[in-house]
Amino acid sequence: MPHPSPSPHLKPLEAEYRPKVPTDVAGAIRYQQRGAHDPSQTTADGVIWRAVRTPEGVATIAIRPGLRTVRAAAWGPGAAWTLDQLPRLCGADDDPAEFDASRHPLIEDVHRRRPDLRIGATDLVFDALASSIFEQKVTGLQAFGAWRWILTHYGEAAPGPTPRPMHAPPADWRMIPSWSWHRAGLEPPQSRTIVDAARRRASIERAAAAATTGDDRDRVFMSLPGVGIWTSAEARIRAFGDPDAVSFGDYHVAHQVGYALTGSRVDDDGMRELLEPWKGQRQRVIRLIWASGVVEPRRGPRLAPEDHRNR
Repeated sequence: MPHPSPSPHLKPLEAEYRPKVPTDVAGAIRYQQRGAHDPSQTTADGVIWRAVRTPEGVATIAIRPGLRTVRAAAWGPGAAWTLDQLPRLCGADDDPAEFDASRHPLIEDVHRRRPDLRIGATDLVFDALASSIFEQKVTGLQAFGAWRWILTHYGEAAPGPTPRPMHAPPADWRMIPSWSWHRAGLEPPQSRTIVDAARRRASIERAAAAATTGDDRDRVFMSLPGVGIWTSAEARIRAFGDPDAVSFGDYHVAHQVGYALTGSRVDDDGMRELLEPWKGQRQRVIRLIWASGVVEPRRGPRLAPEDHRNR
């Protein structure tokens, strides 16, 4: 683990987590990283570092996955919260016991080879929602760049000996001025949606945490103007580790699901039909498809991102 600073205020809390079954902890946590240069999550020398804003304050957690034991150290006011939450982040509450992989030979094969695949959860509802809004209707490059810019300029510096400067999400997204969203490269509809959602943050977090089904959480998130089914599904996956959430509206996902299961592209309706036999476990099927390595050959150049910041 990282060597704690000699300064008393930087002395970490430490904990160990021993998964009950072999678990791909790094894979479960990796989904939460927003691009290679995410200021809130990075990996260095086999240690996963996360800067988060917990209900008890900002915290940094350093996680070293091992064969049987996950070791963690945490700094900051929210350190104890992050260590208590660590098992869920690693996928402890994701149980594939009832999953029927036999419905398709590819899924059956990957599930057999990857019994350690788990879907992790952060339990940080609003930040999961905000990061999903960043990624609406833009390329990943644009979204990740905007996330990096906003967190670097308006987030809180991560406590502890991080391997590079890191920042937790802002305490109050409403305090970010309009020109900063523009400078970050985020479109006005997305920034307005985040600011409007931030005004209802407490009620959204309470209602989403109290909801017991994915449909109920969709109703909570989609009650916000500017939040649709894609954004809601991504928030469900990131915050709650929802094994059934499907990001309808993402043509990359639909194309990949279709190609992996049939050899041909499909649209959202086609993906819905293909995944229907696994209702309740559809996100797990998508993760298994990603893990399979089956990728549709590229048909042309990547979409060039549009930069509107100088308009």
